[in-house]
Amino acid sequence: MKFVHIADMHFDIPFTSLNSRENLSDKRRLEQRNVLKKVIQYIKKNNIEYLFIAGDLYEHEYVRKSTIEYIINLFKEIPNTKIFIAPGNHDPYIRNSYYEKYDFGENVKIFTNSFEVEKYEDDNFNIYGMAFTEFYMNRSPLEKIKLDDKEKINILITHCDLNGSKDSEGMSYNPILESKLNEIGFDYVAMGHIHKNNLENKNRIYYPGSPISLGFDELGEHGMIVGDITKDSFSMEFVKLDDRQFEEIELKVDKLFSKEDLIEKILSLDLNENNMYKINLVGKRNFEINPREILRILSVENILKIKNSTKLNYDINELTKQQNLKGMFVKEVISMYEKGLCTEEEYQKAIEIGLEAM
Repeated sequence: MKFVHIADMHFDIPFTSLNSRENLSDKRRLEQRNVLKKVIQYIKKNNIEYLFIAGDLYEHEYVRKSTIEYIINLFKEIPNTKIFIAPGNHDPYIRNSYYEKYDFGENVKIFTNSFEVEKYEDDNFNIYGMAFTEFYMNRSPLEKIKLDDKEKINILITHCDLNGSKDSEGMSYNPILESKLNEIGFDYVAMGHIHKNNLENKNRIYYPGSPISLGFDELGEHGMIVGDITKDSFSMEFVKLDDRQFEEIELKVDKLFSKEDLIEKILSLDLNENNMYKINLVGKRNFEINPREILRILSVENILKIKNSTKLNYDINELTKQQNLKGMFVKEVISMYEKGLCTEEEYQKAIEIGLEAM
């Protein structure tokens, strides 16, 4: 049984983190389309029998009719491939959703139930799946699953939070324990929700990660899992799909003494023109740094963000000798710290903020 496993495409997501560069959000949405086209082309070229889509195929709030039609037309190009979709928290199967309103094709099975696990049966395997039917899923119906025939290949497709917990609002996203999955005895679990793959897992319980990176919280390569499974064997590989990577570079500023020095240092970096970069400035600075101003002056297409994580470069002993406002301020903060009126962290922060303000 040959299959491709993807999840978390998030079609038509706004890409607000990319708004620092004109039209980049639109370009990235076009690249999303191209990535799904790559998946379909791979399936056709390699005669893949099954495509598992483990949720968040699109953004319910933002997706356009034209995008849904684009997806459906691509699915029509692989009529001999059986496609299984387990809707997630961003594309739940709800009233008037595109999943309900549109016919995705005869070769597409969309799971529609969050209270019971649905099952698709074939001579050699059973495929189980569950759907989000709202934007949260606090309890999983997984406890009700008992495999009918362990002689068959048994696969679960679900959008879930493996070993997860509640968020800050007390809500969950289909929390599932890995120990429970192992106890049930699936031969493969195709998951979605976490945008980073977990290929190091040895229990055949996998997140493929998002096929295309959605921002700087999703560094590294992105793609899909390609697998081949029988009752006696299993093999898989990760296939890269995204031509871009989001990267974060740490840049020390200790030996830089002007805005011009900093700009020249950034321009000297060896950057891949296809990738997107966030520059994190660290160390002790010797001049005022305005990240927005630096970004505007640079105008380098693939540098999207500059973060200032530096600290002000100062000598406390020298400052206490000064007969001016700075000297008086520093001595007062030191006195408060010595009296136990603030912690060391608060003392250091007060010195930095106060001196920077002056």
